[in-house]
Amino acid sequence: MTRLRKLGTVITAITTAYGGAVILHEPLISASDHGGGSRLDALRKKVHGPDATVPAREAQQSALAAASKSNPLDVLVIGGGATGSGTALDAVTRGLRVGLVEREDFASGTSSRSTKLLHGGVRYLEKAVFNLDYGQFKLVLHALEERKQVIENAPHLCHALPCMTPCFSWFELVYYWMGLKMYDLVAGRQLLHLSRYYSTKESVELFPTLAREVKDRSLRGTVVYYDGQMNDARLNVGLACTAALAGAAVLNHAEVVSLLKDDDGKRIIGARIRDNLTGKEFDTYAKVIVNAGGPFCDSIRKMANKNAPAMISPSSGVHIILPDYYSPEGMGLIVPKTKDGRVVFMLPWLGRTVAGTTDSSTSITYLPEPHEDEIQFILDAISDYLNVKVRRADVLSAWSGIRPLAVDPTAKNTESISRDHVVCEDYPGLITITGGKWTTYRSMAEDGVNAAIKSGKLTPPGRCVTNNVRLVGGEGWEPSSFTVLAQQYKRMKSTYSGKVVPGVMDSAAAKHLSHAYGTLAERVAAIAQNENLGKRLAHGYPYLEAEVAYCARNEYCESAIDFIARRTRLAFLETDAARKALPRVIEILANEHKWDNAKRKEELEKATEFLKTFKSSKNAKFHDGKHS
Repeated sequence: MTRLRKLGTVITAITTAYGGAVILHEPLISASDHGGGSRLDALRKKVHGPDATVPAREAQQSALAAASKSNPLDVLVIGGGATGSGTALDAVTRGLRVGLVEREDFASGTSSRSTKLLHGGVRYLEKAVFNLDYGQFKLVLHALEERKQVIENAPHLCHALPCMTPCFSWFELVYYWMGLKMYDLVAGRQLLHLSRYYSTKESVELFPTLAREVKDRSLRGTVVYYDGQMNDARLNVGLACTAALAGAAVLNHAEVVSLLKDDDGKRIIGARIRDNLTGKEFDTYAKVIVNAGGPFCDSIRKMANKNAPAMISPSSGVHIILPDYYSPEGMGLIVPKTKDGRVVFMLPWLGRTVAGTTDSSTSITYLPEPHEDEIQFILDAISDYLNVKVRRADVLSAWSGIRPLAVDPTAKNTESISRDHVVCEDYPGLITITGGKWTTYRSMAEDGVNAAIKSGKLTPPGRCVTNNVRLVGGEGWEPSSFTVLAQQYKRMKSTYSGKVVPGVMDSAAAKHLSHAYGTLAERVAAIAQNENLGKRLAHGYPYLEAEVAYCARNEYCESAIDFIARRTRLAFLETDAARKALPRVIEILANEHKWDNAKRKEELEKATEFLKTFKSSKNAKFHDGKHS
């Protein structure tokens, strides 16, 4: 009862502090804050105009190589994840000259391996209340503001998702109801939908696989609240492409070999870059460099100062994909506290069910792999709350992502480390931004650019406008936009005999294209119709051959892995389906990029090895409880 009294006291205090009303957050900026709407209007035309196309990769590389000592970029961003791509977009939309380099692909690291949630942090709100931690409370408040902003800026890729919390005692029911009402209250105007209680009967109707009894405890009802859900990798690619359309020189598969210093060795003034597709190396210069390398940011810092102390405490988060029947469409399940105190969830995602997650210390590696005991922990945890048999054989894909948590020297475990971000300049000319979470990427980028402006004494023409910048494909998009595709386009398919046959642009394919590409989906549909690339790439999935060609031309898709993992999510949804799709994906990419037979073979080998790191039931190998 002490917890309930404390929770009630905090709710009353917050309500009183805001005059007895729900908290209302004003927009952080408006067009009028930046000298009227003219600059924003011009920006929108560049990004969303009917003829808008990203510059060719060769042009982007040339732009970076042309940045000399005498004519440097204003900002060079290292890292093409959510934070790095967001930083490039923020800087270029302020009117700065910007470059970005990414060793692998946009979202190739942590940013494609997230929980797929845009959330304020219910768990952090609980900590804020019971530890009377105002810092944690501010984190939640800020994240809730950003959650709504991300959804509005990329409406085709993000949406509100109801999440059900099962309660097996009357105490739990009252406790979670009060806590989630407080979550609503803190969200204020940024609220997605109000939370509410459902009886046991209503809950089972909404979530048929939910168990009525768990360890001799009967279900008393559930509390459903709302958070955001996203297609994380495509959101990241959208950030990078929007930055490119706005004028940034973004280059994936481009690795920083070393940092360049001024003649006195006292300031970083550029970087030596290797294009990993061609092997060519070149120098690029910038007034300030922003290190947004995620888990790998320490390796960049050590290029400037080999004795730089580590900032990253890496934490492993494992997720698994299960068939759609594990969770109903449009309703997630979140268990706030498992037997070892961790949060476990099951969420519908792209026609399948994603379940997770773990939170344990790990080492930093380019391709982290989940351990079998972590997969089994998730299966065991969700099986307690379901009335269906949970089988290892049902795991279609499993992956591990590394959270780049900022180190707190007093913390005893990674779960207690704050997810807040850190911006620092521990070597002149090199700004490092790390920590944080997907939901707050936009404000992290804003802080990083503000620090870069201060460090380089830059004078941008305008202030931050990313609150008002929709990502490519988002302007003018509506949930009903898919109907245009279904009504006006055909899927022309080439048969093995060479004959072309028309196919229907069915609702599943039309909805997928609309949600993945937004208002640009018609360009993909036109390729499917006019270039006879309307076949599906994998049985049971809506991905079309036309997407391979489109992504190669318009989204810097340079490899088979880029396509199956980041431009589409096939590798994450079902490893076996991705493997079967590879030959056709590579064939189309080879036509687009003029690959020879040796390159095609290399791509197949690399992608096959990559898929082995996704521990589905079909490629799992066990040894002493862990994958060999």
